[in-house]
Amino acid sequence: MAIKKTDAGWLVDSQPGGRGAKRFRKTFKTQAEAKAYEAWLHTQVTVAPDWQPAKRDTRKLSELIGLWFTHHGSGLRSGDDTHRRLLAIVDALGNPFADKFTVDMFAQYRTRRLAEGVSANNLNREHSYMRAAFNELARLGYWSKDNPLGKLRQFKIQENELSFLTREQIVALLIALQEARNPHVLLITKVCLATGARWSEVEQLRITQVREGMIQFARTKSGKTRAVPVDEDISAEILGHYKREGQGQSVFGYAWSAFREGIERAGITLPDGQMTHALRHTFASHFMMSGGNILTLQRILGHQSLTMTMRYAHLAPEHLMEARRLNPLTAIKEFHA
Repeated sequence: MAIKKTDAGWLVDSQPGGRGAKRFRKTFKTQAEAKAYEAWLHTQVTVAPDWQPAKRDTRKLSELIGLWFTHHGSGLRSGDDTHRRLLAIVDALGNPFADKFTVDMFAQYRTRRLAEGVSANNLNREHSYMRAAFNELARLGYWSKDNPLGKLRQFKIQENELSFLTREQIVALLIALQEARNPHVLLITKVCLATGARWSEVEQLRITQVREGMIQFARTKSGKTRAVPVDEDISAEILGHYKREGQGQSVFGYAWSAFREGIERAGITLPDGQMTHALRHTFASHFMMSGGNILTLQRILGHQSLTMTMRYAHLAPEHLMEARRLNPLTAIKEFHA
């Protein structure tokens, strides 16, 4: 009953927007005042639609991911792979209705996956994929509510020490790779060391990307093209290798396994996950130790943010000299001298 008599007066207890909408309770001295207030409440539903309960979004989460892929993901370089990952997440979540997908649901899924042995890094990537999908759906007009994962923090990851090869290790590695049966592995390694490029960028190199003493890397992680100068010897080796071993426009073939075997023959131990990437770290580390400019290094490596490149700043000669000169023990020695 919307209006009833109580000891305090006439109580209006009404949900003008219907079940699930905002509820109003107010007491009046007279029944006439209570009826007038109730009538006014019902008029507000017509003139103020936000008083009405939100309509259910009965689309399944998989349908939203399908819309994301059709209108955005299909145009991305890694769109197919991201689409598969998103659908795998949706399946693990039980493919809920869109309006039932909450941050708590994803947090529980994440905790469960972590207990199963999935790394925090992988879970952070899944979080990023899903959050980005909802952001894009909102821009496209297919999602009008807040991003369910917009305020969820990612796991804090302890950065691993960046491992780079010493000059002695570089020599040992190149000697070991000369013994490899794979015809590509030695030169791919040398190009990585000369340019700081990722292994995949060099392995997929096309002859049209090599000209006028420059290598232009087009199939990059960021999707942006960058050019790195190389000396004449490297350019000549690439052109000669292409004439002997190239297929179509491709200069090289698959060589990752041969590189791993070469690392083992050279007696070099690398941290997990830093096999071929150690070559990129080696280039950057030696570049800074030789007095290179941090902004130049950023452009060579193709980092979008200088924060990524700053990981190598501590190797700069001036940084090392300041550590020796400005530490408190040196100050004490100078005071007593």
